[in-house]
Amino acid sequence: MQQQFLVPTRAQVSPANQVIFDNLQKALGFVPNLYAAIAYSDNGLSRFLAYQNAKTSLSNKEKEAVNLIVSQVNGCVYCQSAHLVLGKMNGFSEEQLLDIRKGGSTDAKLNALVQLAASVTQNRGNVPSNLVSAFFEQGYTKENLVDLILQVSDKTAMNYLHNLIQIPVDFPLASAL
Repeated sequence: MQQQFLVPTRAQVSPANQVIFDNLQKALGFVPNLYAAIAYSDNGLSRFLAYQNAKTSLSNKEKEAVNLIVSQVNGCVYCQSAHLVLGKMNGFSEEQLLDIRKGGSTDAKLNALVQLAASVTQNRGNVPSNLVSAFFEQGYTKENLVDLILQVSDKTAMNYLHNLIQIPVDFPLASAL
C-alpha cells in the first residue's frame, strides 16, 4: 500500500522550514502545498528554493514557458496549474499559454525554446539536432542551453514529486488538453 502524503502544517516541520514557511507566507500569501511537502525533508526545501531561485540567463517569461511545457510533458497537473497562474503573472495570455501547453508558440524564438524543452523532457536529453540548431538560430547561446537544461531539471524534480505523492492542488486546476 502506498504511503499517503498529507500537507504538513508549520508546526509539523523543522524550525528551519518554519522560517521558510513564514517567508513564503509573506511573499506569496500562502505556502504552496508542494513546497510544504518538500519540507518533510529538513534540508530539501531550502536546497530546492536556492536552486530554483538561482540566477539564470533565461528571462522569467522564458522560465515559465519551460516550466509549463515540461509539466505538460511530464503530466503534472499541480505544476501545470501553478504555472498557468505564474505564466499570466509574467505576461502570457490564455491563448499563448495554451499554445505552450500544446508544444509551441507563435513567437519564433519562444517556439524554439518550447520545442527544445519539450524534446529534452520527452527524450531525456537525446534531442534531434534540428531542434538544437533552431534554438541557436533564434539567438540563444550556449549559456542559455545550459540554463534551459537546469530549468528542465528543476521542474522535472517537482513534477516527479507531485506525480508520486499526489499532494492536493492549491491553484486553479488546469484543464486537460
